[in-house]
Amino acid sequence: MRLFLPRDTTALALGAESVADALRTHGADFDIELVRNGSRGVFWLEPLLEVERGGVRLGFGPLTAADVPGVLAAIAAGSGDHPLFLGPVADLPWLARQRRVTFARAGLGDPLDLDHYRSLGGFDALERALAMEPQAIVQAVTDSGLRGRGGAAFPAGRKWETVRAQSADRKYIVCNADEGDSGTFADRLLLEADPYQLLEGMAIAGFAVGAEQGFIYLRSEYPEAARVLAAAIAEAERGGFLGPDILGSGRSFQVQLRIGAGAYICGEETSLLESLEGRRGLVRAKPPLPAIEGLFGQPTVVNNVLTLAAVTSVLAGGADAYRALGSGDSRGTLTVQLAGNIRRGGLLELPFGVTLREVLEDFGGGSASGRPLRAVQVGGPLGAYLPEAQWDTPMDYERFAALGAMLGHGGVVAFDDSVDMLQQARFAMAFCAAESCGKCTPCRIGAVRGVEVIDRIAAGEQRDNQLVVLEDLCDTMEQGSLCAMGGLTPAPVRSALQQFPEDFA
Repeated sequence: MRLFLPRDTTALALGAESVADALRTHGADFDIELVRNGSRGVFWLEPLLEVERGGVRLGFGPLTAADVPGVLAAIAAGSGDHPLFLGPVADLPWLARQRRVTFARAGLGDPLDLDHYRSLGGFDALERALAMEPQAIVQAVTDSGLRGRGGAAFPAGRKWETVRAQSADRKYIVCNADEGDSGTFADRLLLEADPYQLLEGMAIAGFAVGAEQGFIYLRSEYPEAARVLAAAIAEAERGGFLGPDILGSGRSFQVQLRIGAGAYICGEETSLLESLEGRRGLVRAKPPLPAIEGLFGQPTVVNNVLTLAAVTSVLAGGADAYRALGSGDSRGTLTVQLAGNIRRGGLLELPFGVTLREVLEDFGGGSASGRPLRAVQVGGPLGAYLPEAQWDTPMDYERFAALGAMLGHGGVVAFDDSVDMLQQARFAMAFCAAESCGKCTPCRIGAVRGVEVIDRIAAGEQRDNQLVVLEDLCDTMEQGSLCAMGGLTPAPVRSALQQFPEDFA
């Protein structure tokens, strides 16, 4: 009896380890083989137990340790007569309606099993890249339309070409895994469920631009991801997929894992580079761009986890196939992380162009509280708040930008009608005040003044005058801040003011 139980951070937080202990205790009579897989991202059903039968994975969930004896008995009897029985997991509408590309392997097996990864097409892209010229690899990424998935949405091929064209003794590939936005967890899920895909994408990037050294900068709050990544790097080296002579090609690429120190600002690429070099995470002025003078002053590709992982799909399936997904200038798939006050939270992978309403209602199932949803913040703590009137907007970069909003890293956080939008605006300013690196005055001082002004509005002190001051302050932060930390903080404040003015009355 082969069983699968996730060991990713969310499943563990929801009690997966106690379920695993119960399976070991009660499974002696059933001759079970327990595989600790990565999660599929169906977090509303975690801990999710799957049993393999005739090539089909049947699910039970969400489980507690107390459910285990009854579930084992039902499995042994070949019966689906159990209240937690879900049927074939792949046929669950929540999963079946997705278009999994980057996350196609997530949750299917042991994330550290190299043979399992290879059996599902892993390293096919790497082998193809080894037979290509660097310029051809960059051209494929460019033709695919892949844009940075970390939030800025800069064309990946253009960044790679800039680094490739530089003459330098050393170049670097840096993976930004400092996933700090509220309501986001896609990077972590991929790192814990399919780590070899990231390593493969980093090696391909190295071949493309002439870099032989890569670094993964991982946030300190992800200890399980750190454990999996460290083991995956070691296994990939043993298997010949990383190291001085990859698959006998004579090409070299090494990866080192570095752990951050809990600073949100290090999600900004230049602060991350400062931290990697052993200094305090402070934003650098640009120019020069990291692609020209990055890590240790050398040309550097800085890409997010999902961007580098998507490169494997581009090369394995072809640039045209990847570009065929999505809409407009937003090509490929959008990774949505559905969180907040929502019934069915988890990770969705869908072509760009799906509407926010489809995500909230068809996949999310409405609010967890049962009350009407009122506001949705997309793109992390610096993203705009969207009212229901805007939920039919297709989710792509350009159409969200037209609303004064952003997709960012794909986090979607839902709020029901009990939310106080004045307090949400205050939170944006307070968050910036706490997380600013302090290098520029508009961000460092502006956010502190923003909290004070909003508190005066809440207290009814010269409300109309304070609203004018708040607008002026937002202008100063937006136009004068050195990076997006201060520059984007006004977005949630302004959207709350414009879309929910009654909360500031």
